[in-house]
Amino acid sequence: MKQFFKNVAATIVGIFGFGIIMVILAVITLIGMICNSSKTPSLKDNSVMVMKLQGQISDQANDDWLGQLTGNQYNNLGMNNILSAIKKAKQEDKVKGIYLETGILSTDYATLLEIRSALADFKKSGKWIIAYGDAMTQGGYYLASVANKVYVNPEGSVDWHGIASQTQYIKDVAAKFGVHFTIVKVGKYKSFTEMYTEDKMSDANREQVTRYIGGLWNQILADVSKSRNISKDSLNRYADGLMAFDDTKLLKSRKMVDGFCYYDEIRDVIKKQLGLKTDEKICQVSMSDVNAAVDDSNLLGDQIAVYYCQGEIVRVATPGAFGSEQQIVSNDVIQDLQDLGNDKNIKAVVLRINSGGGDAYASEQIWRAVSQLNKKKPVVVSMGGMAASGAYYMSMGASYIMAQPTTLTGSIGIFGALPDISDLMTKKLGFKYDEVKTNRNSAYGSAGSARPWSAEEIGHLQAYVNRGYGLFRQRVADGRKMKTKEVEKIAQGRVWLGTDAKSIKLIDGFGSLDDAVAKAAQLAKVSDYGTTEYPMPADWIDQLLDGLSGSGGNYLDEQLRLTLGDLYQPFMMIRNIKEKEPVQAAMPFVLNIH
Repeated sequence: MKQFFKNVAATIVGIFGFGIIMVILAVITLIGMICNSSKTPSLKDNSVMVMKLQGQISDQANDDWLGQLTGNQYNNLGMNNILSAIKKAKQEDKVKGIYLETGILSTDYATLLEIRSALADFKKSGKWIIAYGDAMTQGGYYLASVANKVYVNPEGSVDWHGIASQTQYIKDVAAKFGVHFTIVKVGKYKSFTEMYTEDKMSDANREQVTRYIGGLWNQILADVSKSRNISKDSLNRYADGLMAFDDTKLLKSRKMVDGFCYYDEIRDVIKKQLGLKTDEKICQVSMSDVNAAVDDSNLLGDQIAVYYCQGEIVRVATPGAFGSEQQIVSNDVIQDLQDLGNDKNIKAVVLRINSGGGDAYASEQIWRAVSQLNKKKPVVVSMGGMAASGAYYMSMGASYIMAQPTTLTGSIGIFGALPDISDLMTKKLGFKYDEVKTNRNSAYGSAGSARPWSAEEIGHLQAYVNRGYGLFRQRVADGRKMKTKEVEKIAQGRVWLGTDAKSIKLIDGFGSLDDAVAKAAQLAKVSDYGTTEYPMPADWIDQLLDGLSGSGGNYLDEQLRLTLGDLYQPFMMIRNIKEKEPVQAAMPFVLNIH
């Protein structure tokens, strides 16, 4: 007993000591943050903004205070901060040009197109962009190709291979563990569930994937062809030949790059562009320096709110094993939209959506909140890489929908993938079950664990999904001012590329996030306005508590993502499948683009 009390006392002292250390660290960091916030960086004349883009690019920056404190911070960039820095650099006379260096990027082509368009607009001001890379990925080169000059390491490479989408099927793997799936769905093209029941693509899925990646590649070809003055036929021929393994010297003769230099030599190229002597220093500024130094906010005027919605749509936040994926949590979004509706300073709202959908019921609830908000003030949807299925559903309450040509959207359909682990429990592990019940379906809750789903239960689930599909289709018909018969022709769970979506009335027009803001201001009939971003980042106390509780962990999660590569998505999907709601309005396939 004496040893027990010693252990308890030691534990209490340890917890108390850890708490004191964390408080001291928090206070020190807070003081540093306050000191740093009082120092606004000043820009010097003849500056160059350095853009080193690598890692994951999300729509909204992740303000990871705890990651900065501990050093466990993955390179997570915010498209909002990147676009803001480019726009401000264009306006600031002291910034003469941009040095762009791309590494391994983890993002979608719609986001790259948004950034690339901002860089192209920067060039229109008469300023220059010089891009450099040791080994450029295809996405990195797509960005770099907009520059005035592109340089690569003499022993480097440019990966240029076209686009492929590879689907993984887990039916046989799951069966080895005694796991099967019961599928209920609506939509010929709603093929997400094929990964659980098939071992190859259906003809319908192959049709839509072929259409999507072909349209995406054509957009990339057109943009690079225009910037680099290379014919599309030549670009396709280079892609067929696996350029990444070709002799680097061919890159210049093919006009893919303008020259070769090592990393230390690119400084001389920049100096020459700035008119500096070889012994003079380059005045470098970062994107964060430019964002902090150039104030283009209009806090006193009317405000347009930009509300970011990224990730899976869920009812309640579900943290992962090693960190938290970005999610659209319906309860939080609904409350935020209600607050924006009641804020008299907010004259219009732009919903920036980048999501493949998720929980069907949660999507319906967010649709309701968007519709109610739109009755008070204009709501404009700005679609990013994808706004499909449930993410398209929630958009139906808006006044105007804007997307990129490379946006993936539509996917009007609903499915349920119900895991059946009864073979695992009974045949593999040896569990036995018996029951007593008052009514025929009293024990339906044991279906999928103690026994397979019955035909009657599946029939009820299919009827439930059918009603959900009918409601989804009606929301689209009302939101897009179409007849349900017209919607049915373009529904069936089919995914559409932005270029096709406009011609079939799924969206209203093409444009960037800035274009969506301008449209919202036009609908609200305001000319003197500023923008405010939501949701607001968590303060340092909340981040600290999340870190202590283990619900944070972005660093570990991103390390797992880097380690597993293409296996990350199916790994997390299988791990979290029991946490998902049974009925989903989600993308009809896992987007695994190479």
